[in-house]
Amino acid sequence: MAVLLGLCVALTYGAADFCGGVASRRSSSATVALWSQSVGLIGAVIVALIVGWDEILGADLARGAGAGIAQLVGVIALYRGLAMGRMGVVAPVSAVISATLPVGWGLAQGEDPSALALAGVAVAVVAIAIVARAPDPEPRDDPNRGLLFALLAGFGFGVNFICFAETSEASGMLPVVTARLVAVPLVLLALLLTRTALQPHREDRPIAMGTGALDVTANAFLITAVRGEMMSLVAPIASLYPAGTVLLARVVLDEPIGRVRLAGLGLAVVGLVFIAI
Repeated sequence: MAVLLGLCVALTYGAADFCGGVASRRSSSATVALWSQSVGLIGAVIVALIVGWDEILGADLARGAGAGIAQLVGVIALYRGLAMGRMGVVAPVSAVISATLPVGWGLAQGEDPSALALAGVAVAVVAIAIVARAPDPEPRDDPNRGLLFALLAGFGFGVNFICFAETSEASGMLPVVTARLVAVPLVLLALLLTRTALQPHREDRPIAMGTGALDVTANAFLITAVRGEMMSLVAPIASLYPAGTVLLARVVLDEPIGRVRLAGLGLAVVGLVFIAI
């Protein structure tokens, strides 16, 4: 079950990143984020009402808010790091950190996966680094430039995983709602302070809205996965989301995958088999 839920998280996050990246080619990424987060808020409320809850716990709402802030910090840091540093360094570093941080947290909390599963985790982490590695259209002189933002992005995504994992099932999907309730005003404030347009280009609006729908779906899968399964197993699989982005870019935009990334995808399959066994 951990493999299936983790794959659902990876595929929906990967699809959301792909749609967000396509929309951000013409429109400001922050503007796209505002629209996607707003749609995600509406979707989160609908999902929370459908799923229901047994008890509204302040601690769970606070953890949801923390997850929203962490994810927002991760996205901003990742975009900034990709803009100023080597993509081939920033992308894999952030992806690996986002996987290893929850694994370490899960093991520290007493999770005890089998040796074969741990081997699968190690293989999956290596696969993440390979798949996430992106070519540099304009390589910078300093290969470590942007590394700090890569670490911050990975930390943000990893904390997002952990915050959702620490919520209780009694709160249902309410933590996902609070995550969006915090993120939307922060993005809006940033746009107002920088005097950035609040609406993306007309062609990008449905894509931005689709990004929000996919993102909140990924959050719902994630919170279900980390509550029901060991986080040390779910996190590496969920962090394979760059694979979803790469595959969609190949199918939709006809972008080549390349032999190295193809090898990374094959390695990811090996890791998933180890964890499943």
